[in-house]
Amino acid sequence: MQAHCLDASLQSFGGFRRQSCTTFFNRPVSVSQKGFSMVSCSFGGGKGKPAIGSRKQKGGVKDKKKENVWSIDNDLAKCKEREEKEERERANRRRRRGRRLRDLQKRSKNARVMISGAMLMEVETVLQTQEPVIRPAWSTFASSVSGIWKGVGAVFSPFTAEMEPIGISKQNENLYDCYTLARIEQSSASHQICREVNWVALNSQGERKQLIEGDDNGEWTAASLPSYESFDLKKNEVLEEDTMGIEPGLVFFEDGSYSRGPVEIPVGEYDESKYFLSPTFKFEQCLVKGCHKRLRIVHTIEFNEGGSEIQIIRVAVYEEQWVCPTSLQDLSDDGFDLQPFSQRKRTQPSELTGSWKVFEVSATPIYGEESTADDGKLPYVYLCMETLKKRTLPENPVYFGEEEMLDMQDVTILWLPGGVTGYVDVKKDGVLCIGVGWYSDEGINLVMERDYGTDGKLKEVRWKTEVKRRWPDPMTV
Repeated sequence: MQAHCLDASLQSFGGFRRQSCTTFFNRPVSVSQKGFSMVSCSFGGGKGKPAIGSRKQKGGVKDKKKENVWSIDNDLAKCKEREEKEERERANRRRRRGRRLRDLQKRSKNARVMISGAMLMEVETVLQTQEPVIRPAWSTFASSVSGIWKGVGAVFSPFTAEMEPIGISKQNENLYDCYTLARIEQSSASHQICREVNWVALNSQGERKQLIEGDDNGEWTAASLPSYESFDLKKNEVLEEDTMGIEPGLVFFEDGSYSRGPVEIPVGEYDESKYFLSPTFKFEQCLVKGCHKRLRIVHTIEFNEGGSEIQIIRVAVYEEQWVCPTSLQDLSDDGFDLQPFSQRKRTQPSELTGSWKVFEVSATPIYGEESTADDGKLPYVYLCMETLKKRTLPENPVYFGEEEMLDMQDVTILWLPGGVTGYVDVKKDGVLCIGVGWYSDEGINLVMERDYGTDGKLKEVRWKTEVKRRWPDPMTV
């Protein structure tokens, strides 16, 4: 990885500092503080103009503004100025700095958008206001996720969205794709859902294309890979063993979709004596399509300096297909049709623009003295609504294979193969949003988003089904 991208995924959270990759070893310095008597500072050798708030007399003595010590107006004014100063500092920290993009008009023939800024989503019409819905039953959710799942997986760079090695072959070659076999079942003695995943890595070429032999037109195609059935994954090594229960940070839905992560992120004052502590969390979000196919994205994020700096370490993507219940041992089904991620095309931003009919279900945690996350009893309120929304193109899309200059602080969305999008964004109000999307050619986009407030606590989880509006506007009579 190039040196100028080492700190590209650092962002600000909760109104804290936004770190630029070009000034990683520098710390922002406060150069002024607003008060009743202002002093002019100049970088031109002291030849700057005097400040408006100070007046010089003939004898060279400055007038001092007299304060009314018998009034509380002074304290109120100071508090207001302090708040305004803090707001300006937060705005400056959120200001995106760094290198700019060059002209993106000239790009290669096979250029594909890999990363971009956030897309603007505007509400056009509210079709149905928020209404309460019943919380999904755990037994229904456990039944939906249980079974034997065959799948494919890959790991992507949080900086450039390129495929990263997921394993190493016996010939010391980097491998970029993998096949998985997951066995998920609910424990009879408890409400825990147990998951065991076997895997095998393959594909030393990544997404690189190869020239078709004997083709006079010079056509390129993806490298041919061995089929899923050529491996006996039951005898391969275990990739993951995990249990999932009714935990505070888990928000689930009856079709098997869920969002899993910590209910609170440690934010606050930074203790320099504990510089070696960097809390790292996994955020796993799952979307289900048609009951038998699902997408899982796992973001691994590190929070440094009391949450003031956020660094995305790893983005892992898995698409899985349900095969049979765990009670059946015959896995000779030939209906597996999932291609490795290196063989798929990437969704382009233009495919997600336009008007969408959005059905949204949100889950909001209720914090109180009686129900706390420590004892595992955190209630959620589920609400649903339906709207018409319009999504516009992001600014400065970045095409793979170009030699452009890029401000990595503007990178929000990773455009991954198979219609997958992943994003970690800090909004203007300081809310941290971790989201995933799954777009299909039928014009349906599934979305799962997880929000954290400036206090580090889980604020809301949103599960959305977006249907692209392809019908014309009604004719006016």
